Order: sequence, then structure tokens, then C-alpha cells
Amino acid sequence: MELGQPNGAAAHGAYVKDVTEATFMADVIDASQEVPVIVDFWAPWCGPCRQLGPALEAEVEAAGGKVLMAKVNVDENQMIAGQMRVQSIPTVYAFYKGQPVDGFQGALPPSQIKDFVKKLVDLTGDGGLAEAVAAAEEMLEAGAVDDAMQTFAAILEEDPDLAAAFAGLARGYLAKGEIEQAEAVLNGVPAAAATDAAIEGVRAQIALAREAENAGPVAELMAKVEANPADMQARFDLAVALHASGQVQEAVDVLLAAFRQDRDWNGGAVKEQLFKIFDSLKPNDPIVLNGRRKLSSMIFA
Repeated sequence: MELGQPNGAAAHGAYVKDVTEATFMADVIDASQEVPVIVDFWAPWCGPCRQLGPALEAEVEAAGGKVLMAKVNVDENQMIAGQMRVQSIPTVYAFYKGQPVDGFQGALPPSQIKDFVKKLVDLTGDGGLAEAVAAAEEMLEAGAVDDAMQTFAAILEEDPDLAAAFAGLARGYLAKGEIEQAEAVLNGVPAAAATDAAIEGVRAQIALAREAENAGPVAELMAKVEANPADMQARFDLAVALHASGQVQEAVDVLLAAFRQDRDWNGGAVKEQLFKIFDSLKPNDPIVLNGRRKLSSMIFA
């Protein structure tokens, strides 16, 4: 599969494309179902970006279509940069099968760029572990938690640095209600993978699981909010309780309404709680896509 160029876009190779907010879903999330897609968040005024971008593009082109690259100009696409929580540039994410699997911030030396791309290419190679990771994910979703965890553990024996396998193993413990063990798995993640999006997602899940242990009764909190809509703490607690009971969309709706009412309450706690929920879900989950869009429209209004 090749990524074509839109009219008027900067000239790139066959496997590199300029991506906008309107095309991000198709060109990154959907395209990553076939091969890994590297997303380069950059800006024309960014010196390190001008160093990293061409070097990264060269490695992608050398891979011959086994990995694709999407370039996002943050000046022209502030909403998607905000949704991805890009705080500095250059920032690079890698997606595969619709999920972030790797990433880094700042410019890298040529050898590390080559290794970064090669690691992604290996995901789809005959000797790669992508199929094993995908199979373990399917087991986990189907409820075969122990089988999934055994597979993730075996993958880590083959590749001790694979963030997706650490994340999957930790999520297995969470599925069994063993939060401490999930935390222990993350504590063993190598430094190079500690900031990976998949690991951050599990950290968010663990934080939400901890909150669920102390969540109040949904009915009581709902009555409290109805009695006093200005009670922001009650709104926040209701969202926590709803999420703990499995009503994720309802929790997001309550938080969005609370953000609309007072976005600065408690040092921006409502927005952080929304990000925590978004991070805990798959990037292409409708709850995430719709929720981020609604939040961004309020932030940038």
C-alpha cells in the first residue's frame, strides 16, 4: 500500500504523506491495520524537526512500503496535536493495528532512527511478533485471560523491550482484578519503553481501577448533582462512579458537561480525568474519537 499526496502538499516519497485532521483517521488509524504508520508531528520553524524529518523519511522509503509515514504540521492541525497530547516537537508516534505501539520526542541520531524504523518493520516480517501480539489481544478480549498472559510472557522472552507485550500482560492482571501485579509489570518496563503510548494507556487503566475501589453509589451521586448542579465535586464523583460501573460513555458525558460548566475547577481536574479515560481506551474507540472532538471544540472555541 502506498500513501499518495494531496494536491499542493510538499513533495515526499511514495510512502510518506502530509496528513490533516480530516484525513488522520483514514491515513493513520485505518492504514495502520495493514502496516505500521509513523506519525511525525512537526512545524516549519522547528530546527530539530528539519533534521529529524528527512532522516526519518529516508529510512521509511528504504523500507519499501513495510512501514508508512504521516507528517502532521502542528501549526495547521492544532486540534489533532492537542488530542494526541503533543507538548513539544518533534514528537513521533507509531501506530499498528489501530493502536500506538511506540514513539519518542526530540531528534534522534541516525543509528537510533534506523533502529526505530527497523523495529516497526520487524512487526510485519515473517519472524516478527506482531501476529503473536494480535493473537494474545484477541484472547484477552475473548476472556481467555490466562492464555493471553502466557502468550504475552512468551513474547517478552523473545523481545524483552516490546512495550505492547508489557502492556498486554499488565492488562491481563487488571482483567483478573490484580492491580498490584499490573503495577509490578509496569515497574519492570525498560526505560526506553516507559513512555510508550501503550504503557501510558495501562497506567491510565490502573489509575481508573484505583479510583473504582473508592467510588460512591451512582444513584446517590446522581441525586446529589440533580439537587445542586453547581456542585462540581459531585459531578466529578458521579463520573468516577459511572466509569467504575462500566458506564464509560455516560462518565465521559458527565465530565464534558462539567468541563463546559467550569473548565478550571480544581486545577483542570476534569480535563485530566477525560484524558485519563481516553488514554485507557483504544485510539479508534468511538468514545475516544467523539469525546476528543467535543472536548477540542470547547477548548478551541
